[in-house]
Amino acid sequence: MPPTTEELYQQRLARYTTALRNGKPDRVPIRPFVAEFVARYAGYTCQEVTHDFQKAFDATLRCAADFDWDATVPNMVWVWTGLVKAIGLKYYAVPGIETPPDACFQYLEPSDDDAHMRPDEYDALIEDPTGFLYNVWLPRVARPIQKPGEPVTLAHNLALVRGGMSMMHYFQGLGDQVQAMRERTGTVSAIAGILKAPFDIIADKLRGYRGLCMDLFRQPDKVLAACEALTPHLLHVAKATSDPAKQAPVGLWMHRGCSPFLSPDQFERFYWPTLRQIIEGLWADGIQTLFYAEGEWNPHLKYIAQLPERSIVYHVDRGDIFEVHRAVGHMFCISGGIPNDVLALGTPRDVRDWCKKVIDGVARDGGYVMDASAIMQNDTKVENVLAMTEFTREYGVY
Repeated sequence: MPPTTEELYQQRLARYTTALRNGKPDRVPIRPFVAEFVARYAGYTCQEVTHDFQKAFDATLRCAADFDWDATVPNMVWVWTGLVKAIGLKYYAVPGIETPPDACFQYLEPSDDDAHMRPDEYDALIEDPTGFLYNVWLPRVARPIQKPGEPVTLAHNLALVRGGMSMMHYFQGLGDQVQAMRERTGTVSAIAGILKAPFDIIADKLRGYRGLCMDLFRQPDKVLAACEALTPHLLHVAKATSDPAKQAPVGLWMHRGCSPFLSPDQFERFYWPTLRQIIEGLWADGIQTLFYAEGEWNPHLKYIAQLPERSIVYHVDRGDIFEVHRAVGHMFCISGGIPNDVLALGTPRDVRDWCKKVIDGVARDGGYVMDASAIMQNDTKVENVLAMTEFTREYGVY
């Protein structure tokens, strides 16, 4: 008799969590981070799954059922038009509005002269991060929001109400989606929580990368103090939004810490200490971090090795996954490593060859989760994802 959906879910959960903690399950878990790929598979445009998150949910469920994955993210199309437009955010370009309907959403870097935080405002951020975000940052990034002291308008009030309602609507739907994945397809929700590195908050959402690069030379002590001021807030949010059962790791996508964005000395001084503090703070409560090392992180492996064993799941993007395995594979589960260009431009044979190479070289003793190097968007071929999935299920048996 075939297993029930709940029995299938429990089997997959055990397989996934065993690997996450660097153990050896019955076979290599398959956990693809698929974003706009699900739209392509389900016959939607990028615009449709961005405008209507229920279509993104449905497309994810269809992929989970048809590909028979162990785990995936309930929805990796991060931007929802309803929320972005409800509060009037300036820093996203939405498919079908600012970009073509079948292009992925884009993050808009502010110009040097129009950064969301000015170079002389570090002290205000350091003194009161929450107050700065509400009183200074929000009016700059959300069109209807008035600055303190300016007349409060109807548009201002509606933006706050609609933004809050939109956020609540989405996250209620997300909870329902997690339950639907379990009950309808027996699929595990791969991650939980909200976390970014303090340095990345400043680079992505406040100063912009170019502005922050100047600050590293002109006022380095302020940059460091700002990272330290943000750290307890980010740790609190990560804990508050983490998986209550402490099974799924907190997702952490890192943007500006990779080589060559920062020099080794800059990474060691500005990026690493506060991020390490957050990861260790989470692990002290038994919460793993999905350390999604976007770009090339191999030059930083000596720092990664400083973290407590099993505290992270190290996801490999453009780094050499075999070097990663040699350096920290005895300490942490590794995921990823299947090149996105192969999944987008190669053949199923190419994909199977890569999967064999990675499984043979990294997964022999467990502690590996199959996935692409980076999030799969709508350029990824369906037949190649199928090849990655089927080959891993057949070959990755212990």
